[in-house]
Amino acid sequence: GLLAATGMRISEALALRVEDVKVDGLVIQQTKFQKSRLLPLHDTTRHAIDAYLSVRQRLGALDDALLISIAGKAPSYNTVTAVFLRLARSIGLRGEPGQRGGPRIHDLRHTFAVRSLEQCRHDRNAVSRHITALSTYLGHAHVTDTYWYLQATPTLMGQIAEAGEALHQGGVS
Repeated sequence: GLLAATGMRISEALALRVEDVKVDGLVIQQTKFQKSRLLPLHDTTRHAIDAYLSVRQRLGALDDALLISIAGKAPSYNTVTAVFLRLARSIGLRGEPGQRGGPRIHDLRHTFAVRSLEQCRHDRNAVSRHITALSTYLGHAHVTDTYWYLQATPTLMGQIAEAGEALHQGGVS
């Protein structure tokens, strides 16, 4: 849920420490490009983190990792990926081991980027500003890296068609 709600990398989520949870959001310190950043959180995500922290405190952790397993330590990347695949299979989103297709855990980051763009105002300047902010939020070194995350969705295609139609009719888009 945290990955889907924030778009952060799995490695960034696993590197989070309890002290990285701030009033303003999550401080991502161990990043792919060694550039720390603050991720603001939606209220619902913040409430979920606060509820998780209450449970985590009762369990007792063996280290200061934010995300811990039942053993009280941060889970490994491979464990998180395996659990995701098991859950995806259990609800029918993936086939059995060895079969190709179905969502990967990193797809949550791609989906976050696309959904973010779908919520953007439809004019050219707003989209340009939004892509720049999204690139920074995702921790990309270059804005062009963000374009690889985007894909055509019915919503985006509808917005593009509307902009094209407005341009064709002499409007500004």
